[in-house]
Amino acid sequence: MAVRPGNDSPPAASTLQQQAHEADNQLESVRLTALLLPTVEQHGLFLEAVEIKSAGSERTVNVVVDLPEDQTGSVNLDLISDVAHDVSLAMDADPHDHGRPYSLEVSSPGVSRPLTEPRHWRRNVGRMITVRPSKGDDVTGRLLQVTDDAVRLTPQLPVKKGMKPKTGEALTLLFTDIRKGTVQVEFAHLDDTGNEGSHDDARPTTTHPASEA
Repeated sequence: MAVRPGNDSPPAASTLQQQAHEADNQLESVRLTALLLPTVEQHGLFLEAVEIKSAGSERTVNVVVDLPEDQTGSVNLDLISDVAHDVSLAMDADPHDHGRPYSLEVSSPGVSRPLTEPRHWRRNVGRMITVRPSKGDDVTGRLLQVTDDAVRLTPQLPVKKGMKPKTGEALTLLFTDIRKGTVQVEFAHLDDTGNEGSHDDARPTTTHPASEA
């Protein structure tokens, strides 16, 4: 009698190896976050994330920095370059680095970043945003205020094409009732953000061979 294999067969060795690499990258990301935090803060910036991706024996370290939540605008390219230089020096001097070659990228989040934390919302007070609630249709409006547990905005009411936009009464949405939030790019605000639309591509990159890492 033939026995069919079950669905609980062990994962392939390549899958296990990939999972191990991802786990190592997560641990290394946490370690590098603690290492690089003082360097980023010296430039008056907030360390948003340290992301590591592996490709064979090489790795890419992406350091994402942002302005503090009480400041408006975006990180300019000169400051990005200065931070990239100092972050590179800090990583080269890292006594616990395991010597694998890496490419370093330093960037700012840009307006396409989803609003996932209260500080992200506070950085965008005054902007046009779209909120996807847990129930109901998306709401687009001007962000007025952000508290610890909610946001307040004036919704933009739908009108016929060519008509001037209208706004409704201000409403409050709890963070617990929000699935997603995104910033809507407005040309009138580009001058206030300092090349904000280009920051998704603003990634000064340096490559460090194993002998230098």
